[in-house]
Amino acid sequence: MQNSDSRKKVFVSGCYDMLHSGHVAFFKEASRFGDLYVGIGSDATIRELKNRKTVCSEKERLYMVKSIRYVTDAYINRGSGMMDFVDTLDRVRPDIFVVNSDGGSDAKRRLCAERGIEYVELQRVPDAGLEARSTTSLRSTVQCALPYRIDLAGTWIDQPYVSQYCPGWAITVSIEAREEPFMERAGMSTSTRNAARKIWPYQLPNYDEEMLARLLFCFENDPEDDRGHVSGAQDAIGICMTGLVRHHYDNRYWPDRIESCHDEAILSWLENRLCLLPMFPRTPGYSVVEGKDITPEKVKALAQAADACWEAIMARDDDAFAKAYLASFEAQTAMFPAMMAPGVAEFIDRARAAGAVAWKMTGAGGGGHLALVMPEGAPLPEGALPIKIRRNDSL
Repeated sequence: MQNSDSRKKVFVSGCYDMLHSGHVAFFKEASRFGDLYVGIGSDATIRELKNRKTVCSEKERLYMVKSIRYVTDAYINRGSGMMDFVDTLDRVRPDIFVVNSDGGSDAKRRLCAERGIEYVELQRVPDAGLEARSTTSLRSTVQCALPYRIDLAGTWIDQPYVSQYCPGWAITVSIEAREEPFMERAGMSTSTRNAARKIWPYQLPNYDEEMLARLLFCFENDPEDDRGHVSGAQDAIGICMTGLVRHHYDNRYWPDRIESCHDEAILSWLENRLCLLPMFPRTPGYSVVEGKDITPEKVKALAQAADACWEAIMARDDDAFAKAYLASFEAQTAMFPAMMAPGVAEFIDRARAAGAVAWKMTGAGGGGHLALVMPEGAPLPEGALPIKIRRNDSL
């Protein structure tokens, strides 16, 4: 079929998520055949085909594609699956359908033959002086900026089978991601972070932090899951809520109170005293709850240590902080002795010899990282990593 207008219509279709120079070069080359019209995959279709959320919404992608000077007009495809563009194609009624060589298919050729549309395949050729780009290669180089969390005190009290004996606070800090990710199964809340990546692949949205934590907690704890285990709320809160946060538990999974500290002097003081010493991942199948011994007295000790830890941080009292921090860890291991997996004691001895004044395992223990308290100005132990607490820039 031919248009009565002497200028031919050209059609292309794709996702155009993470828009890059390769897309622009493709549009430029396709526009040489005539006026270029673009079909864009909807958010729903991309989610169905690629099992992930888009980086840019369909409205953003439509806006960006229409702004490119080689594009005459663009539309969101309303179909589904690999051939989601058919309705858009019939609306545009093009003379030519252009695809990249890796985007061609027999189904597209047959569709064009049925409608009398010329079918053209282009090779991926970057514009002069630019590197070849594809969304797949670009995606592999983009670092996930989702944060991690460190639990400072009160760990385990976010489980009702612990807080039923005595209510108390858990204290967490959200820390920025490093260029090299922390190892998995290492007490940095990587399992909850991996759950978060299914919702927000690269970074947390700019939204109410407590609501993000609630959403993540509910997403990770599927009510249809038959594991019989509920991930603690402190993981979701520690990841999603910036600064220093304490959350109070009283025989429930979600805290009844949440308090945050964003005082720059306190956060800087804490950063200058904490570091992480990697040990080894928790062994698959290793049970940290085996042999647990939870009593009212032990839970009360945990709650009191968390209270003392918070007060020491607020006062920026080095000695009181180290004492309360260590007391919180000792209260944890008194209830869950299996946290002290073989080999952990040797790392603690190493940290003590290097000048650490307090230590605890992050997360549930059984391996992972030691979060160390160091004297102000002391060099970090060999292999230890500094931390950067996330700030809320809107405050």
